[in-house]
Amino acid sequence: MPVPVFQEYEPAGDCVCPGCAQRRRTLARARAIPLRDGGHPAARGARRALVLATAAGVVLSGGGVALATAGPVPTPGPVEQDAPGTPQGGRAPLHGPKGKPGGVPGAPGAPATVKRIDRATIINRAKLWLDAEVPYSMSEYWTDGYRQDCSGYVSMAWNLGSNEWTGSLDTFATKITKAELLPGDMLLFHNPSDPTNGSHVVIFGGWVDETQTHYIAYEQTRPNTRKLATPYGYWTNATKYLPYRFNGVTGGIVPDDPAGGAKPGTSTVFPGVAKFGPGTNNEYVRQLGKMLIDRGGLRFYPKGAHAKWSDADKLATQAFQQAQGWTGADADGIPGAHTWRLLVEKTGNDIRPTAGGAAGPGGVRAYPGAAVFRPGASHAAITALGRRLAQKGFGKYYTSGPDSRWSEADRRAVEAFQRAQGWRGAEADGYPGPETWRRLFA
Repeated sequence: MPVPVFQEYEPAGDCVCPGCAQRRRTLARARAIPLRDGGHPAARGARRALVLATAAGVVLSGGGVALATAGPVPTPGPVEQDAPGTPQGGRAPLHGPKGKPGGVPGAPGAPATVKRIDRATIINRAKLWLDAEVPYSMSEYWTDGYRQDCSGYVSMAWNLGSNEWTGSLDTFATKITKAELLPGDMLLFHNPSDPTNGSHVVIFGGWVDETQTHYIAYEQTRPNTRKLATPYGYWTNATKYLPYRFNGVTGGIVPDDPAGGAKPGTSTVFPGVAKFGPGTNNEYVRQLGKMLIDRGGLRFYPKGAHAKWSDADKLATQAFQQAQGWTGADADGIPGAHTWRLLVEKTGNDIRPTAGGAAGPGGVRAYPGAAVFRPGASHAAITALGRRLAQKGFGKYYTSGPDSRWSEADRRAVEAFQRAQGWRGAEADGYPGPETWRRLFA
């Protein structure tokens, strides 16, 4: 009997015969780390050995046909297909400790009922795994019962109550356009002919800038959950990633009704970070200021909200962000989609009031608000202001004092200081705003 020639091969992804199904399972176990995720080419040797062993078993057991022989394959009888060999595992219920089923009722992949959830909650759930640095795994389950892979991550963020895979997530969602993408939506690439080749899903976290060439992607990938600026639609197979919106999403940031004729300055949809920051001048900045004033930020706007971005906008936004308990980059003074949503919906915490001129960082008193510096007002911050003006060389207007009662001498001294900054007109009216205060105590 001639010795058969064995060659490494990949079984067809859509063949349902028992032999191909078994070989796909064998190869899937050999692909502990797919090449797309950094697997080493040396893994090919392990896959080859498994294929040879499987093929040899067929021949030595009297299977009769060498694999190298090209010939018709008998049509198999009805077989029960197993879960798809995907890089996310198959569909499964929630799991408890050590991978045991958690007893969640209902069949996975049957989106008859979906739980309602808003966009902020989706992103906050996504951040839970990001903060915990959940390691990637196709077989392990996190403490919340969701599988630690890309589709398990989206299942968790959307609170589906089951572990889905890239071939079923779209049944919980509706396809949308790139222009309609909002935080909490997903970008999905499912390769039905070969699910193990590139299938992946990420959560859309918002555009990086107004060019809409890059977006913030929340994703579960090796070695662990990450948040990263990503080219649209993804690093590889970019054109195959399709945007979807979860059918259960509610409230939060929603597109304005075109028939309603919403105008800048009255919009509920976040206009993007490019509308804010130094050098910007538009009605969204004015709307931001008005919303911040309503949330306790009046002290930052002694002259009211304006369309031109200023330090008052940054300081007030930062104060609002800090009131939510945010720190670091999340409280940088530039409004993001989450900040905008809280302001539009009048939810979250208001800006904390100052403690009557209590000492701030470095012993400098915090800006107490514009209402303190008005005729007839008396406040300890007025005394601190006058003393600082005198120290800076602007005390010639004080014939006595300074003291805690606001006077024309205070106003003229402040005006002189403001003019020394190069300010004119309304910017040098003698009434200290947050930027005057910051420069005085810098």
